[in-house]
Amino acid sequence: MVTVIGLTGGIASGKSTVSSYLRDKGMVVLDADQLVHDLQAPAGRLYQALVDYFGADILQADQTLDRTKLGQLIFSNPEMMAVSNALQDEIIREELARQLEILSVSHSVIFLDIPLLFEKGYETWCQEIWLVVVSEAVQAQRLMARNGYSQAEAQERIASQWPLLDKMKKSQVIIDNNNSLQATYQQVEEALRLLER
Repeated sequence: MVTVIGLTGGIASGKSTVSSYLRDKGMVVLDADQLVHDLQAPAGRLYQALVDYFGADILQADQTLDRTKLGQLIFSNPEMMAVSNALQDEIIREELARQLEILSVSHSVIFLDIPLLFEKGYETWCQEIWLVVVSEAVQAQRLMARNGYSQAEAQERIASQWPLLDKMKKSQVIIDNNNSLQATYQQVEEALRLLER
């Protein structure tokens, strides 16, 4: 029997830090962001779907997707966001299901790393959900530093996701990433120990 654990968190919560640590501990992590990145590479299924809908304006000179331009287009237009989501969701869902099936042949525990796990309804795929949390102020600071967003842009990205309290109610493990990395890793270690019981 395979145990699928959903790993999620708000934008800039430090979920990738936890994901990397789990890999270092020998855990299998299926990274939805990486999968999307691969599908959006030239000749990928998502790449073609996006270019067909948005046109060649979303491409850079080397014919790769201009993610910044695409992000601005999508976030500034609710209709385009809805179309983009519908276009991408089905392809991503199919590919994640295929990858999970392959991994489940040789692994008993698989972490499914999905930023929008609740928003996209993936909680039904998981036996347990681990949520990485930080305060909204920390989220905004990290987004501004990491992506060069203004305060308003950072708040817009945060507001596009489910409220943290709603996610916490639906999660079995809460990892508080407001403090030191060491403190975060200790919480992951404890959750892994409980998993082994």
